[in-house]
Amino acid sequence: MSAAPCHCFEQTQRFKQQVSVMRKEIKNLRQHVDSVVRAHRKQMSSLQSILAGGVSPGRPVRPSRDQGGTQVSLEQGHVETVPIGYISSCFARKSGTPRQPALCASSRARLQIRASVFNNPAHALAGLEQYSHVWLIFLFHKNGHMSYKAKVKPPRLNGLRVGVYSTRSPHRPNALGLTLARLEGIEGDTLHLSSVDLIAGTPVLDIKPYIPEYDSPLTRLNVDTCYQQAGASMMSDASHTLEEDPEEECASSSQAMATEPSGSETSGPSDFSKVLAEVKDYLQQGELFAESAAERRPADAAVVTSTEPEKDVASRVSYGPEAYSRIADWIRDPPVGTLSVRFTSTAERELTQFGPPDSTDTGRPKFQFLKGPEDAAAAIRALLAADPRSVYRRSRCPDRLFFFTLDTADVTCWFGDGFVEVLRVRPVGLTLSAAVTPTSPHGNAPTPAPVLSDCRS
Repeated sequence: MSAAPCHCFEQTQRFKQQVSVMRKEIKNLRQHVDSVVRAHRKQMSSLQSILAGGVSPGRPVRPSRDQGGTQVSLEQGHVETVPIGYISSCFARKSGTPRQPALCASSRARLQIRASVFNNPAHALAGLEQYSHVWLIFLFHKNGHMSYKAKVKPPRLNGLRVGVYSTRSPHRPNALGLTLARLEGIEGDTLHLSSVDLIAGTPVLDIKPYIPEYDSPLTRLNVDTCYQQAGASMMSDASHTLEEDPEEECASSSQAMATEPSGSETSGPSDFSKVLAEVKDYLQQGELFAESAAERRPADAAVVTSTEPEKDVASRVSYGPEAYSRIADWIRDPPVGTLSVRFTSTAERELTQFGPPDSTDTGRPKFQFLKGPEDAAAAIRALLAADPRSVYRRSRCPDRLFFFTLDTADVTCWFGDGFVEVLRVRPVGLTLSAAVTPTSPHGNAPTPAPVLSDCRS
């Protein structure tokens, strides 16, 4: 009599699983339909522009030019981009790639300029070796169906939603990315880079040198402060010299003018006063700029008046870089904390088996970009400390194994409460054994092995 209810329960569970699968398929179909509709709209708009321009379908579409030779299509917002090169990186897939370049300074990459863009690509890089960092403008070519929303969930916010334009999410209306990389050197038409967050095959659209005086508000603030301090010091020294003994100063200046031969250039009191006047004008201009900046200050900014109590003024006035630039609070203090990273003895032993790129030992694996095991260990610690998992993986399958590829090594790890443990570091292509059992945090008795599913969906 008890077999029938058990059979009904199994059927109910099977039906629930089927319903869950059908819901996921419906969601995927909706996303696919949305992408098809967007592609159809783009094609219709391009056809309308072709018909409006009077171009026959059999002829290639060329951007029209005005009398000055400028492409009219640029004024209308039609931009044609051509990748100048593709990244060769130590990161082969999105999984495990750092979200920002500063998180992993030991990462390595190369960028070779395509010969189809320039007849001699090395000429386009002449002079770039004088800079230590470069901006790379690239495409998020792994976005899949190109879906995007007005609000996104950054991993560091752990599920909270913010506007897409207040983040650096790759899922945006125009899949353009911007990253700052360190320029290690240039060989012919190839750039050697470090501290990158780009996966292999990323199309790069442009390269621009990083100039702190132009790109860093803090540097501009320091430069302006140095100029003002130097000007104030010159004014103070000059006034102190004149106030010490003005008669002696005038007498020495008159004596110098008297002993100077006729027809020669002299630097008398008139030139000295001219320099003082220029410094004074410069300082006055700085005060005017400060006043105009205070007038343009937004309404919610701190305004110090003489009627406010001193404790309120001290709590609202800010000094240093924060007074010149401002970022979101969750960037400096995210809800997701930094994890401690540790290696099992097996992972440490396997990592030491890798050799540097210039190794001649054919019996051991070697890296292509990283300098050696120490460099790889530093990269792994930097990547995992920032918790590279998505919000879905953290919430739905926190105990599952996590896999990522770094250069020529496949890394396997699992996450615990406030820590992450590296289990295996094996050459790319070798399969993971089912007998992986992570050691306990104290290194004594082994803990139960996590589920061997990587939860990649």
